[in-house]
Amino acid sequence: MSSRQKILATIRSCTLAPAALPDLAQSWIAYDDRCKQFAEVLQSVGGKCVFVDRRDQIAAAFADHPALASAKKIVSHVPEAAGNLDLDSVADPHDLEDVDFAILPGQFGVAENGAIWTTDRGLKHRAIYFMVQHLVLVLDADQIVNNMHEAYLRLKFEGRGFGAFISGPSKTADIEQSLVIGAHGPRSLTVVCIGPRASGS
Repeated sequence: MSSRQKILATIRSCTLAPAALPDLAQSWIAYDDRCKQFAEVLQSVGGKCVFVDRRDQIAAAFADHPALASAKKIVSHVPEAAGNLDLDSVADPHDLEDVDFAILPGQFGVAENGAIWTTDRGLKHRAIYFMVQHLVLVLDADQIVNNMHEAYLRLKFEGRGFGAFISGPSKTADIEQSLVIGAHGPRSLTVVCIGPRASGS
């Protein structure tokens, strides 16, 4: 018997006692103020959350961003915020490497971890989420759920496409345990939440 066969035989001989599946009907974590929790967690991972009452206040919500004044290329897929680069006119996503700002819609947020669900619906290049220097995501405040369990229930995959949860700017601490922001993606993330703040469940 070869070493490989011995290893496999040993694995097959080991049996584990059956375990009951977890009860997914139990109450998961919930928050009295989902918006407050979302904003606090997002800030703790390097992002920023701004609340506005109306859609016409979106542009003003990030107008004081330090990098906006010097931004040369701005992509916007939010009607209330102006951009100067039409994403549809870009043939090769590699050409997005020098985009300074992108203002894009988010689908919903998660209070538990400050994440925003994003898709490529209506976007020619999904790479814009990760190649831009400074990212602004816009979502309705009442579209913030408590936790990832509620978030997964909202996900729908009706065909081919792309989706990702984004929480904070790009960051890594792999090198000498030193935190670096913007190492392999956006250097900043601002989330603009519109409308009445979501109450608890």
